[in-house]
Amino acid sequence: MSQYKDFASIYDQLINSDIDYNAWADKILNICSSLSIEKRDYLDLACGTGNMTVNIAKHFKNTWAVDLSSQMLTEAESKFRASNLKAKFVCQDISSLKLNYKFDLITCCLDSTNYILKEEDLKNYFRGVYSHLKEDGVFIFDINSYYKLTEILGNNIFTYDNEDVTYIWENFLENDVVEMNLTFFVKSGELYRRFDEMHCERAYKEQYLEDFIIKAGFIIKDKLNNYENCNINAASERIVYVLTKSKEEKNV
Repeated sequence: MSQYKDFASIYDQLINSDIDYNAWADKILNICSSLSIEKRDYLDLACGTGNMTVNIAKHFKNTWAVDLSSQMLTEAESKFRASNLKAKFVCQDISSLKLNYKFDLITCCLDSTNYILKEEDLKNYFRGVYSHLKEDGVFIFDINSYYKLTEILGNNIFTYDNEDVTYIWENFLENDVVEMNLTFFVKSGELYRRFDEMHCERAYKEQYLEDFIIKAGFIIKDKLNNYENCNINAASERIVYVLTKSKEEKNV
């Protein structure tokens, strides 16, 4: 089963009602202002259909967007054209980042970091971001918390049904990895077209993840609860990290 292929065309229809992209973008831009980040070069990793990207790109001179799904990039590119904005779109794995360019702001939103399952790939991900960030730049990313993946999503079944789309979402948790099997039925004329996708996310405990962050050379400037100014707690479902570069790069 594939990831974000057929799903790309209906992603916004299913996800947008749950995410306040404007509020998230405003929070990220406010963080940039508080850290005196120059609004020149912006990179969005795992940009998806570009909802977050396009909101932040309006405030930067140059924007790059990276995603592993060419179908998601196509959706994002059409969104930029509709907004009369320009960006460079790159189909690339975020754990093997090679852009030969440095950025003032790098983001990776909507728990895309959880999709990195292997330890070596996680190391390379943070190394890659570090090397593509300007000395005074900031890296902001979020994760689905360990609590959310293991206690809410893991070993559960979810369903959704409206006139145009129905899906069954069945999850299996094993060794801190949630395997998500999704079956979609999308209306096409008088019939429904079926397609299947499988997604996997790793549940990361904060200390484990932060060891990789610090070893890569980052400083943890802040941690937010779901892009809001409130403390992380045991029931937090989305944890947002705000990172800057330390003076010396460390070896992982």
